[in-house]
Amino acid sequence: HVQLVESGGGSVQAAGSLRLSCTASGSAFSASCMGWFRQAPGKEREAVASISTDGGSTDYAGSVGGRFTISQGTAKDMLWLQMNNLKPEDTAMYYCAVSRIHYADLDGVVPGNMDYWGKGTQVTVS
Repeated sequence: HVQLVESGGGSVQAAGSLRLSCTASGSAFSASCMGWFRQAPGKEREAVASISTDGGSTDYAGSVGGRFTISQGTAKDMLWLQMNNLKPEDTAMYYCAVSRIHYADLDGVVPGNMDYWGKGTQVTVS
């Protein structure tokens, strides 16, 4: 079993920055894809960024491209999301998730394809 714990959320003014972290621990698990999702009240959970653990290729949702940067630790047990120029519409609960299967881009990184989830960290932009 894999545990994912997110941190780094908080309240920030528009145009500000936050850096989210996700720590992975638990039994041996080979993640091929790691991603950040978010869910705002009344909306579906959506992927905002993904990274391939083998090679580090990344993909971003159009709404965050150029503002968010996903990265991973060398040991693949850490995942980060640097969020710059935040907007009120970025307000949501942000989740870290991992999958055994590699997905070439964000089209495959959907909630139903992820194997493990963290409990989320709240980001509020005003």
